[in-house]
Amino acid sequence: MATQSRIEWTESTWNPLTGCNKISPGCKHCYAERMAMRLKAMGQPNYVNGFKLTMHPQALEKPLEWKTPQVIFVNSMSDLFHKDVPLEFIQRVFDVMKRAHWHQFQVLTKRSERLLELSPYLEWTDNIWMGVSVENADYTFRIDNLRKTGAKIKFLSVEPLLGPIPKMNLKGMNWVIVGGESGPGARPLEREWVVGIRDQCLKAKVPFFFKQWGGVQKKKAGRLLDGKTWDQMPVDINLARA
Repeated sequence: MATQSRIEWTESTWNPLTGCNKISPGCKHCYAERMAMRLKAMGQPNYVNGFKLTMHPQALEKPLEWKTPQVIFVNSMSDLFHKDVPLEFIQRVFDVMKRAHWHQFQVLTKRSERLLELSPYLEWTDNIWMGVSVENADYTFRIDNLRKTGAKIKFLSVEPLLGPIPKMNLKGMNWVIVGGESGPGARPLEREWVVGIRDQCLKAKVPFFFKQWGGVQKKKAGRLLDGKTWDQMPVDINLARA
């Protein structure tokens, strides 16, 4: 349940939970859903339920086996703050992240209301980065919810970026990732949307990471913005490139 990742802003993934359901426009072409159904068809035992929410207690202690420090994306195939994930299970995930203190853990959710609700019951150690997805201006409320949590490092995943977000309140944010949608049916990304967010980050002195232009052929589109690669991180680490 823990594998090397091709995601540009992380190194490995850890999935003690798989499966989810769509709750906002950014979910429309969910890569995790496509991958889960493919793995189910291949007979992968952790995906016998396809993309139905499934907890994997046997995978909880996996990061403790990894002795080399890594940046780990938690639940790339699900959402830890899904309404059907018990608080006790979330606390067990947080306990593992605390004990595996040599790693940096990246947790990302679209369910910022539940994140805020449960924040007082979670232990926010320095190696836990908490992020929310913000796909367009209608979902900036997720930033406000994140800001009120106890997370030490707070970040935004503005991917897939589906429209301009001209006024982002970046107070208390430590990192912003921006990317276009990729894969079948990918919706277009406009340059001015990206530049607008980058310039807000520069003004607020928030590290900015541009992941990709996306599209059906994302490798061909690349990830250069104004002739350079934007790989800024919230802490001083160098990611191993896939």
